[in-house]
Amino acid sequence: MNSLLLGGFLAAMATGLPIALAMVLASLLYIWFSGSIPPLTVVHRMVGGVDSFPLLAVPFFILAGNLMNSAGITNRIYNFALALVGWLKGGLGHVNVVGSVIFAGMSGTAIADAGGLGTIEIKAMKDHGYPTEFALGITAASATLGPIIPPSLPLVIYGVQANVSIGRLFAAGFVPGILMALFMMAMVAYYAHVRKYGSDIAFSWPRMGRAFFELGFVAVTAVALYFLWSHPDLPGWLRFGALLVGTMVADKVFKFEAYMALLTPVILIGGMATGLFTPTEAAVAAVAWALFLGFGWYRTLSWRMIVKISMDTIESTAVVLFIVAAASIFAWVLTTTRVTEAIAVWVLSISDNPLVFLLLVNVFLLFVGCFMETIAAITILVPVFMPIVAKLGIDPVHFGLVMILNLMIGLLTPPVGMVLFVLQKVARISFEATVKAVLPWLWPLLVTLALITYVPQLVLWLPNLVYGAK
Repeated sequence: MNSLLLGGFLAAMATGLPIALAMVLASLLYIWFSGSIPPLTVVHRMVGGVDSFPLLAVPFFILAGNLMNSAGITNRIYNFALALVGWLKGGLGHVNVVGSVIFAGMSGTAIADAGGLGTIEIKAMKDHGYPTEFALGITAASATLGPIIPPSLPLVIYGVQANVSIGRLFAAGFVPGILMALFMMAMVAYYAHVRKYGSDIAFSWPRMGRAFFELGFVAVTAVALYFLWSHPDLPGWLRFGALLVGTMVADKVFKFEAYMALLTPVILIGGMATGLFTPTEAAVAAVAWALFLGFGWYRTLSWRMIVKISMDTIESTAVVLFIVAAASIFAWVLTTTRVTEAIAVWVLSISDNPLVFLLLVNVFLLFVGCFMETIAAITILVPVFMPIVAKLGIDPVHFGLVMILNLMIGLLTPPVGMVLFVLQKVARISFEATVKAVLPWLWPLLVTLALITYVPQLVLWLPNLVYGAK
């Protein structure tokens, strides 16, 4: 019967059936032939899989990313990053990375980053004479920052499946994300030195000083935000009103480029860290802030645009949640048939050393990422891995970041790397040329993966600082 379950799943995938339908079909076949489980269990388990409060964050984070893209906020982020690092050699390559770091704190997905900032960045780099392959490679690599630096849609899904604090997972993503960015910028600097790339804007103390002043003002706002939200004796409306009025006055007085947009991650992370709202409610806050910027502040959104944005969000949400629902019944059947237990025993028979297990997991997930979509991989594999993780004493927050980074690398590998398909259309080159352009940029990601795998404190330091050590 176990062979029927796994064989049916693999056979359905081999026919080209979408992975969600393959999981449902395999589960239904198993239940039908077992004769001991009512077929309606499929429906009940699928509904139960998506009947989760944290999963409410999924549509709101998707909507927030779509609003940011449509409201022209990506252009402001790009211009700010250009003023900050565009004067370096290989300037637009550095701008690409810095822009993705900022946008990662708003969208939570690699596809939104690649489709939003990627369109602007690749065109600008080609216009400045950079080879298309270089522009495409750094854009693809930097897009993987989206799900690592919070907020992150894959981390929400992992947190739900593994029953792990999403707040701790979000905090854990900061240091790995910054490491990824630094290694990518180091590689840009290397290419700029070898290929003699120059800067893309002239160095200017006033321009750079203004960008750093804007960044500093964001930091000052973050401190003020923490002070206001950590004093419950002040009425909520007064705290929110003081923040909103203060930011609006500052933006008008200093005529900042992206100050209000840069406040998005500050509001989200600050609100979660001070307990003002949960990660799920933070997604709603992101949408509210994006709507305020688009309609009230920058006035770049219209009601006609909202219709299209809403339809895109509904489509993306339906796909994600259907995968989660399908994986829920599949994971339940795997657990019921004790397949997960058998896998745990088999893995532990190879080695009970946590370091060896993490090495095997990295190799396995890098392979899986080549063939399976991220959300599906998380929902299928987390129930398999968590018993082993618990027995070996590996922190599930640490394991979550390792798993997500592996699957983000999978977005850049054929045959089903979604970022590759998005950027192939943007750059208008063949899929083979896209793959060839992206492969060298896997090195910064693999180095980061090795570091966070075997130096867990890089992942756990910030969550332990913010939320306390377990």
